[in-house]
Amino acid sequence: MAQIDKIKQNRLDKLKAIKKLGLNPFPSKSKKNHYIGEVLDDFSKLSKSKKKVILAGRIMSIRGHGGATFLDVRDGTGKIQAFLNKNKVKEKNYNFFLNNFDIGDIVEIEGILFKTKKGEKTIEISKFNILTKSLLPLPEKWHGLQNYEDRYRKRYLDLLFKEDLREIFVKKAIFWQVTREFMNKNGFFEVETPTLEVTTGGAEANPFKTHHNDFDINIYLRISTGELWQKRLIAAAFEKTFEIGRVYRNEGSSSDHLQEFTNMEFYWAYADYEDGMNLTKKLFREIARKVFGTTKFKSKGFEFDLAKEWKKISYREEILSQTKIDVLKSSEAEMKKKLKELNIKYEGESIPRLIDSLWKYCRKNIAGPVFLIDHPKFVSPLAKEKVNSPGLTERFQIIIAGTELGNGYSELNDPIDQKERFKEQQKLLKAGDKEAMMPDWDFVEMLEHGMPPTCGFGFGERLFSVLIDKPMRETTLFPLIKPE
Repeated sequence: MAQIDKIKQNRLDKLKAIKKLGLNPFPSKSKKNHYIGEVLDDFSKLSKSKKKVILAGRIMSIRGHGGATFLDVRDGTGKIQAFLNKNKVKEKNYNFFLNNFDIGDIVEIEGILFKTKKGEKTIEISKFNILTKSLLPLPEKWHGLQNYEDRYRKRYLDLLFKEDLREIFVKKAIFWQVTREFMNKNGFFEVETPTLEVTTGGAEANPFKTHHNDFDINIYLRISTGELWQKRLIAAAFEKTFEIGRVYRNEGSSSDHLQEFTNMEFYWAYADYEDGMNLTKKLFREIARKVFGTTKFKSKGFEFDLAKEWKKISYREEILSQTKIDVLKSSEAEMKKKLKELNIKYEGESIPRLIDSLWKYCRKNIAGPVFLIDHPKFVSPLAKEKVNSPGLTERFQIIIAGTELGNGYSELNDPIDQKERFKEQQKLLKAGDKEAMMPDWDFVEMLEHGMPPTCGFGFGERLFSVLIDKPMRETTLFPLIKPE
């Protein structure tokens, strides 16, 4: 029998012993009247009152000292030392605890607070009760889970032992809370749009495909946070909208990419991409100050300060400067030659895919924060063309620490132009470009009814992972893992 099986059998035997005494090892409720964090914060007052407190939490350690035992008990707010004395609880109860309770069990303890000679805040147990009997042991205290995949597969154990990891997700919750409050404060109306779509829109990405049994049609999980739906709302006189929600892209994984993540997108009628740049700069600075307490960061080997000037750099000129390739004039053969020369792997043979691969190489060298502008029209199928610069668009991306952290533009609202661009994307799809945008002809019809000038912008939780300098998988509570 494997060691883990022996441990489990031993705990099953203890479970039977608890039940034999008529006790329920899995009761539905606790009588706890304080959180451990509250007790620790208000310890002086509570200990002087000599009133009994009832706490509940998981046993994290057990240390025996003759006729007494010390425990560490933790709930979601903190950890406290508990003192179990056989003279206090009677020898029979004391032995029952030693024989049947284990590290990992969830217990309810009642007693009076005091400080030990070393000054440690402690509760002296007068009563105890089992709330959940654990049948498997916790990982070894000092090392925790060492296997990479086990850390994500058994995330609950990883989180249990790592306070700094739990703190990441507290910060992440505040990150989205600050975002939502900022958008509300600036007059934006929060909406919910479909996550299942007949055609995907709003981004260039390979979607997940599924089947709708009732309608007997193939549908897709969305790849943007309702871009084409929010624009329909702009046409319906909702002049400032935003959505925070999950997005799905059937693509590769990396420190900056997951197949499922949270995004925020806003749409703002009667505004252009210059307005969008000003607003997003304020948003990013507010997130930095309120979530992290600073605008200065170190991430991915870069140092940057969000409070400093955000320069504007040209997409075309940046690629030309770093690679000697002119995205508006260089041939497909020249681009492929340069990609091979730079040892850059690329997917797809179309000009837009080749240019995108060149750009991603260049992007990694930019500390930021900068606004990348003047994207070519053929890589920006939903952006308005610049009046005085044919072939370029009113689009901006936020680049920080060599990473794209936001994308926005003056939205294309010319239905004739939009129809032609969708036709070009359709050609790319037929040629095998899985990331080309699916045409949405109903959206074109909406534009024919008229949509006002609009700025749209979106960013995702990648911003959070860059600011905290962790891979996205590490800042996701339960990242997808292959089954064992």
